Amino acid sequence: MHRPPQQPFTRPITEALGANQTLGRLLERLRESQARFEAIRPALPPAMRQWVKPGVLDDEGWNLLVPNTAVAAKLRQSLPTLEQLLTQAGWPAVALKVKVQSNRP
Repeated sequence: MHRPPQQPFTRPITEALGANQTLGRLLERLRESQARFEAIRPALPPAMRQWVKPGVLDDEGWNLLVPNTAVAAKLRQSLPTLEQLLTQAGWPAVALKVKVQSNRP
């Protein structure tokens, strides 16, 4: 009788990240970045929403990622409003930065 090969035990990524303190903190920051983004998304100009992505949240601040300098320039004009929305939503104040993503492979 032929038995199918056994699959090695795998854990869901969230469980693996939560099991390690450093990786757990990374997961926490990723979730916070996404939650912050959801708080500001409605305030983004409709034509820009598809181009702005949540980026890194660390001790130095939070980054919003955009594909080019034109979107970055327009988004930078909105930073005071976005920072105010975050404060009103109860998020601790951190430096909010706009970063242009590189298209390098």
